Amino acid sequence: MGQKEAFKPSDISVIAFDADDTLWDCQSYFETVERHLHGLLSPFCSDPAAELFSTESANMDDLGYGSKAFTISVIETALRVGGQHLSADDLSALMRSCRQLLHIPATPLPEVEDTLRAIRDADKWKLAVFTKGEIQDQEKKLERSGLRQYFDFVDIVADKTEEAFRSLCRHAGTEPERLLMVGNSLKSDVAPALAIGAKAVYIPFYVTWKMEHVDDVERDGMTEISHFGQLKDILVL
Repeated sequence: MGQKEAFKPSDISVIAFDADDTLWDCQSYFETVERHLHGLLSPFCSDPAAELFSTESANMDDLGYGSKAFTISVIETALRVGGQHLSADDLSALMRSCRQLLHIPATPLPEVEDTLRAIRDADKWKLAVFTKGEIQDQEKKLERSGLRQYFDFVDIVADKTEEAFRSLCRHAGTEPERLLMVGNSLKSDVAPALAIGAKAVYIPFYVTWKMEHVDDVERDGMTEISHFGQLKDILVL
């Protein structure tokens, strides 16, 4: 499917953008913490990554997404697998690594700010941040990024379900068919958007959290691009 065949820009009234790993790098900072954990646990288990993923999966219903939920899962995994073999200094250093996730720089990825400015200046669409996670953490990242000025509103949700997308449409005052979702996750940004009749632009990031992996999704109504600046081509700017 060609880039301009999935939808017509004139049919879109609201463009919503994912935040983490779409507007700024996030996952690489989480992977730094994971490597710290793996280094501590590798003497005691053959697959520390699988142990952490098991903990995160078990905690998802209670904790959801975000840095704080991740921190609890990391420390819980360290205690469960490492147990008495880990010292107080080991756990303290691991906690410090986790706390740094609350202060990642949220520097806009290449082409992001110039592209958002061009879309904003076109004055044809409402722009929104639509992201999931812990509210305070996400709000502070958006503030640090310097990008808040380009958006009409921000929706931070516990999870990007189909109902969350419908709520976004109600908030934006638009029909699902006139919403365009831009993000890096087939599971969270593309699939539920297409399921309600919206359109989607998929921008793969170089690393993806295992929880966001999905075999494939229905791609009718989706456009895939390789870098953020191609949005200007899609929107004919």
